[in-house]
Amino acid sequence: MTVLIDPPTWPAHGTLFSHLVSDTSLAELHAFAASIGVSPRAFDLDHYDVAAERYEVAVAAGAVPVGGRELARRLGASGLRVPGRARRATKADALLARWDALLPGAREVGVELVERWHEPHRVYHGPEHLVHALDSLALLEGRPPGVPDAAGSPGHAGTGAPSGPGGSAPGVTQLALWFHDAVHDGEAGRDEERSAALAGARLAGRLDAGAVDEVVRLVLVTTDHSPAADDRTGALVSDADLAVLASAPDRYARYVRQVRAEYAHVPDDAFRAGRAAVLCGLLAGSALFRTAEGATRWEERARANLTAELAALDSPA
Repeated sequence: MTVLIDPPTWPAHGTLFSHLVSDTSLAELHAFAASIGVSPRAFDLDHYDVAAERYEVAVAAGAVPVGGRELARRLGASGLRVPGRARRATKADALLARWDALLPGAREVGVELVERWHEPHRVYHGPEHLVHALDSLALLEGRPPGVPDAAGSPGHAGTGAPSGPGGSAPGVTQLALWFHDAVHDGEAGRDEERSAALAGARLAGRLDAGAVDEVVRLVLVTTDHSPAADDRTGALVSDADLAVLASAPDRYARYVRQVRAEYAHVPDDAFRAGRAAVLCGLLAGSALFRTAEGATRWEERARANLTAELAALDSPA
């Protein structure tokens, strides 16, 4: 790991601040910051703001002093950098505003979820993924990105109480995305089960039992992204979760770096083998996206991205 720090030139709160970053691992960045007494509250998605009086302490502890441009370049190359536009949307207050509009009167649940999505060990499965999934769902449901379709009061969900598979309940699909990676410990299958259980516990009494059960079911759909042919709501959630696969080349490359950074503890050979198996599994299916809208928007580009990534894994040099 390399921890980098730029000069304290950023004014705020009556002093100057440096940026402290890692070009390898957020987990190790958090550990380094804690070791020199920097508060967790100083963390801002991909860096710590370090007051000028702590600069020499950080350097003495092993942080490498670099200029601001070099720090930005190294952070960008690492895959850990969160761009400005995404940064604004992933801030806690912006996410909480979206949650409050979706499920009024449940602020404490929203606070817990936002805290979970901002957990230090997350790189790809963090707030940027949540925002992208919610905005992708909005496109599929015909809503402007960033504008929730409120889940309403207990007994209601979205524009109406949810039907079974194949029904349409926008509020329920959004709630499923809020909860779908709420537990992320890197245990495939178990994470989805725990996230679904969390949804059931936190939504009980806030929506009718049928709506809660539907959210739980939809969270579990993201385990294998294989909704039944008549499962419209499941298809919406699955497609929104996978929409990042169809990103523009620069965004997809950042996604690939983020995934690698999230598994920085895995040796290269083992990671390449595991990642190749995931990619081959995705490409082997007849369709990545199960809604007509998703297939039209994203299928071709997603397959091109996955195929290019797989080729790169076969030629690691």
